[in-house]
Amino acid sequence: MKRTALMVLCLIGILSLGLSAQEEQDEFTTLRLKLGDPNLKNMTLEVRPDEIFSAVTGHPITFEEMIEEMADARIIHVGESHNSLPMHQIQARIIRSLYEQNPELTIGLEMFTPLRQEFLNKWSMGLLTEKEFIREAEWYVAWNFNFGFYADIFAAAKSLRIPIHGLNAPRAVISKLRMQGYAALTDEEKAMVPDPDLTHQEHRAYLRAVFENMDMPAVMKGPGLDKVFEGLYRSQSAWDEVMSDNMLKALEYTRKRMVVLAGSGHLMYNLGLNRRAFEKSGWPFKTVVCVVVPEGQDSLEVSRSLGDYVWGLTEEDRPAYPSIGLKLKMFDNLANPVVEREPIDGVAQDAGFKKGDVILSIGDHTFSDINTLRTYLAYFTWGDTVTFEVLRDGQVKTIEVLFETTEEEEEG
Repeated sequence: MKRTALMVLCLIGILSLGLSAQEEQDEFTTLRLKLGDPNLKNMTLEVRPDEIFSAVTGHPITFEEMIEEMADARIIHVGESHNSLPMHQIQARIIRSLYEQNPELTIGLEMFTPLRQEFLNKWSMGLLTEKEFIREAEWYVAWNFNFGFYADIFAAAKSLRIPIHGLNAPRAVISKLRMQGYAALTDEEKAMVPDPDLTHQEHRAYLRAVFENMDMPAVMKGPGLDKVFEGLYRSQSAWDEVMSDNMLKALEYTRKRMVVLAGSGHLMYNLGLNRRAFEKSGWPFKTVVCVVVPEGQDSLEVSRSLGDYVWGLTEEDRPAYPSIGLKLKMFDNLANPVVEREPIDGVAQDAGFKKGDVILSIGDHTFSDINTLRTYLAYFTWGDTVTFEVLRDGQVKTIEVLFETTEEEEEG
């Protein structure tokens, strides 16, 4: 049961991350599915690094030509792998160019909910410094990735005074829906998350392909396989549903156009939140999907229907910023953060942490909230070593974490 739960957590992360997290697992088959636009889904194109390809023509297109073609789109979706700095730099470049084309622009973000809208407004108005924003918006509670990945995007929003909108729902609500179904949500929770449509067969086929191409343990290949998938499909569909809903509400209010930044898994084949938003509004849209061409390959074959534009990237040796990989929680009667589960990824993966470890100190610092702790850890980089003091079974233990890539990170 424990191993199954860990695999579920890993798969949810992969669906959210998009392409780069999937590639080694499924040998790229999820990039060549015959799904989406019926005029394109039976054709492929060869993506090369540092080139943008038009799905319509199947040929390279310049950045300026792509931006010009986006002029009539009310919504521009730009996919990402959350730990890819090059993808976020592309997002920032697109935002700046679209603003130059027409300053009536907003940004929609996957990582925030409307509950944190106050702080997004303050940032766009230039009222907060970076440190103030990370603290007040609780960046490292809302999101698991280093703010540095997104710094260019936020800098563009502040310097150009572009409004930012949080699009997502609280993870606890989505988790409840995944485990128990929509009927189990309270009225307050249902007000935040519309009942997701689960009937779109191509969207289901895409996510099923991702799911079945995972290297799953035997326990997940038995009779419970369909049940696990249905829960995951509910959660992914709910994310898409609520983000499309919040996006359209923001656009109705602002009467501008929006650049939506979300994990590529929410946008692939124009079947996710982009499809749902179009079906509700009829507003024209474009989707940009970034694809990493593996080291040693000149190109990568993908479906022409993957997105309206497919941007090839060179594979990175490792992410620009390391991930600690610690999942923490707070308890009402305890001032210190507690390890919620043994690390399944990140630099802490094999360091020796156990579920229930109480974090007493890191270096010479103590912490009474998760955001401050993770903000502190975000300043460490590859090659650094950090010493933790934890309380376990009444004993104080020392754990040293070396910020270095694990074998899994180097492979995938």
